[in-house]
Order: sequence, then structure tokens, then C-alpha cells
Amino acid sequence: MDLCPISAPVSEPPATALLVLADGTVLRGEAFGATGTAIGEVVFNTGMTGYQEVMTDPSYSGQLVTFTYPELGNTGVNSVDQEADQPHVRGVIARHISPSVSNWRAEGDLPQWLTSHGVVGIHGVDTRALVRHLRDGGAINGAISSDGTPAATLLERVRSAPSMAGLNLAEQVSTGQPYHWTKPCAAAFDARHQSQPATPYKVVAIDFGIKRAILERLVAHGCEVTVLPAASSLEQVLACGPEGVFLSNGPGDPAAVHGGIALAKGLLLQPNLPVFGICLGHQILGLALGGTTFKLGYGHRGLNHPCGSPGQVEITSQNHGFALEPSSLDADLVTITHLNLNDRTVAALAMREQPVFGVQYHPEASPGPHDADHHFSRFVDLMAQRR
Repeated sequence: MDLCPISAPVSEPPATALLVLADGTVLRGEAFGATGTAIGEVVFNTGMTGYQEVMTDPSYSGQLVTFTYPELGNTGVNSVDQEADQPHVRGVIARHISPSVSNWRAEGDLPQWLTSHGVVGIHGVDTRALVRHLRDGGAINGAISSDGTPAATLLERVRSAPSMAGLNLAEQVSTGQPYHWTKPCAAAFDARHQSQPATPYKVVAIDFGIKRAILERLVAHGCEVTVLPAASSLEQVLACGPEGVFLSNGPGDPAAVHGGIALAKGLLLQPNLPVFGICLGHQILGLALGGTTFKLGYGHRGLNHPCGSPGQVEITSQNHGFALEPSSLDADLVTITHLNLNDRTVAALAMREQPVFGVQYHPEASPGPHDADHHFSRFVDLMAQRR
């Protein structure tokens, strides 16, 4: 039987998209995700995996994230890996989007997921050249547009957009109401189980942009967590009767989170109360201790940043654009316990006379290595000693 050739349907050309930077750089590529225009700070993430965790991390609020790994979407998306109910990135920049999904955990594909959440994306651009440009010139405001807006109009809008410096984004992404979290990790393959105390430790977590995986790790280490909004007062925190207080990660300029800094100052006056801060929470602790912060050129965003204390190196997951100025910290009050071994910035600190410490990286490792999970045990040990 002869097979008669059939004419293939005429395919439409791929939708075009523009990436316009505030310095006048224009890159052209193909659109994916939602149709529209998104303006934010253009940054890059060097991780080879975990794109869904990155996109749903509230710490990326207000940013257009460039992924240095050349392909996204090959493992699809699922409900377990989300760090929040929806993406917090404003836009996504990629070299290539996989045309197919191949993973046993996948519940959908990346482009449709982004479309459903209204996130604009561009792919088909030279992300290596873009990252080199950002490394040389620093993170910069930009726009991704797939709705036909002219480049000149986009440039005008980008140049009038506010800088990340001075922005308090923590209260924008924080929960509006307190809630309790007692659920461990939903991923059956995460075997990092810890011994549980007879009575869980009562932890109050201040939500500056907290990730679900952090809450899951606290529960795995024997805590029951009450999550409070970023704008909570000291009285509201103490009314929960915490055995320890956790200051979460989050987006924006730490020096602009005035309420969080004031809260941290009040917590430091409570006798023998364990306090643990990560990322933005770590910076807020430093500011409450009289330190200052500064904006990094292009930030630390990836899964392989080496951080060290004497005789020990941890490979860490990081996402931040600001850092503590080490010379601003009072050496009589604070010890700098870890440094980022790439650029010698402050990676962790601890108070000398109080059970208070902070780490600049994300010890819950979602995504990322598990080297730093012991910091949760350290927090629990401080609460056990107090109990």
C-alpha cells in the first residue's frame, strides 16, 4: 500500500521577545510563558538544577532571572518543589527551553505553568554573553517584553524604574495573617530525618519571604512553627511564647526593612532567647547589632558557593544582592564565623554572649547541597539548652 505524502501545516514563526537593559543593550529572542512586559532587576543564577524552586522563591521578587544553565524545562514542573503558591520572579531569561518533559515527578510543563501565572519569559538569547555583561557592569534594571512594545519605549520605562537599593519588598511578599506549620517535607525521597523531642520546640518564624523548605526543615528538626508577618511587633512575637525566633530570607534592601530591624533589636534584649537568621534575616540581625550593609555588584545566586570557618568548608546555596560590611560589626559583640571564600564577604556571624547567630546562605538546600543543614541542629541545640 502506497503512503501518500500529506502537506504539513504551515507553522507560525516563533513569537519574538525583547530584553532591554537600562544601559541601552537590546537582545532579541523568542517568547515563552505569558505575553506582556515585565520590568525588574536583571540578575543571574548559576545553579544547574532547581529552576522551579528558584522561580517560586520570594527572595527573587522584583527580579528578572537569567539562568546560566543552557536548558530549562526538561524536568517539567510539580507541586512539591514550589517554595510558594506562585512564582515570585517577574521574568525568566533562558538560552533554550526543552520542547519535551521527561521526569517521573512532572505534573506539567514549564511554559504553560509560567503562562498560567502571568510570568513573561524570553529564550534563544546568548546567556553567556549576558552574564559576562552583568559580571562586568553589575546587576541592572531591564525589561522583557513579548507584546510588541518598541525597544525605545521599553528603555524609557526601564530607566524610570526604581533601583533595588532602598526597596522594602519583604512586607510585600510576607504573609498577611499568622499561621501554623507542622508539616515535614512532602518529598518521600528526602531522607534527612532527625530525632524528634518528646515536646516540639515552639518557634516563631518572621516571614520576610520565607520558603516552604525552610519550614519543613524546622519541623524535621523537631519544631512546631508559628509564622508571623514581617511587620509583627515584639509584643506579638513574645505573646506566642517562643522558645526560639527565626528570621527568614526575603527580597529587597535589608536596610529598608525598618520594622524588621526594630523587631530584631527588641529580640536581642530578651535574656537567653535563641535567634537564628538566614539571608535577609542574617542581614537584619547584623543591622540590629549596629552594622551596615552594601549592595554587591552582581550578587551571589547559585548552589556552589564555598563558605568557610576555620578547618571547615561548606558548599552552599545562596541568593542575595546585599552583604554586611565586616568592619561595621562590633568585634566585642559579634564573631564573624564564616566567610564566602570567593570574595571574603561575611557568610555567617554569632553573638559572643547570647544564643544568636545568622548565616547568609540557605541551609535548607532547596535547591542545593545539604552541607549546611547542621545549622538547624545548632538552633535546636540552643533551644534545648534554654529549656
